[in-house]
Amino acid sequence: MQKNWRLVGAAAIAVIAGTCAAKADTISYADAITVLAKDCGADIKKFCKGMNLGNNRIADCLAQNSAKVSPTCTSTLASVAASIQKREQAQSSYKKVCAGDMARRCNGVVGDGYILACLIKTQKRVGAQCNQVISDAGWR
Repeated sequence: MQKNWRLVGAAAIAVIAGTCAAKADTISYADAITVLAKDCGADIKKFCKGMNLGNNRIADCLAQNSAKVSPTCTSTLASVAASIQKREQAQSSYKKVCAGDMARRCNGVVGDGYILACLIKTQKRVGAQCNQVISDAGWR
């Protein structure tokens, strides 16, 4: 659980705002901040009032007060952390997952951004796993 608190530590910096985000398979850092603001903002104000936001202080504060933090916040922290981790894994593995599609559909295309654009443009002919990893990475 400590790892989950740390993963969202950077996102907790803007948690004082209070809006809602749409659900997705994976979540961006910006959407994570929005979701955490909605579900953890009251806990942060209650348990971490007056703390400086940097260096994971808010995440550490929530972890130290985890027995008192609301179940909604605890659940949201876990799901946001898992989603961010899934997104990061997809971003780091897409070249391996999409290698065959890159060779077949984007042969001769140079540059990571251009190759990704090629895969997205030819998505109807790209394999399901490659399409999924691109979506999970947040690039579509």
